Amino acid sequence: MSSTGGRMSSTDEHEDDEELRWLDEQEKAAWTGLISLVLLLPGKLESPLRQEHGLTLFEYLVLSHLSEAPQRRLRMGELAFLASGSLSRLSNVIKRCEQRGWVVRTPDPTDGRYTLAELADAGFDIVHLAAPTHLRAVRRIVLDSLNTTDQKALARIAQRLRIVPDDFG
Repeated sequence: MSSTGGRMSSTDEHEDDEELRWLDEQEKAAWTGLISLVLLLPGKLESPLRQEHGLTLFEYLVLSHLSEAPQRRLRMGELAFLASGSLSRLSNVIKRCEQRGWVVRTPDPTDGRYTLAELADAGFDIVHLAAPTHLRAVRRIVLDSLNTTDQKALARIAQRLRIVPDDFG
């Protein structure tokens, strides 16, 4: 039976026919906490960026990672990974950023199969203006509530759970 009460198809069954293990209380608390963070935190961090700068959180992350990269330039696949998005989502955002004069795309001169995104001066200016807004939100919503041990644990957990998208490359 599935969690919705319907019969599972053969494609829903575990390959090893392992017995389904329901979450115990500790696992349920961990999962509920994680999914709440995943679903609610981005909106809380995005709200001040949208209000003050007209940026989504993903746009800010893209521009921020470019601003920190050598020569303000990264391969699209690497940038998608760093900003925690797919290549298709990144391509749409980069297109909008190009239209605003914030980013320029060029073929990678070392390997023409790849595309580079490069932060233009106007893009650097907008990320520079938005950075304090984002930093204040990160501190208020996340970091100021955690002690050093909690921050280290969060970083360690995030590293263990880091998932590389299928289209990373």
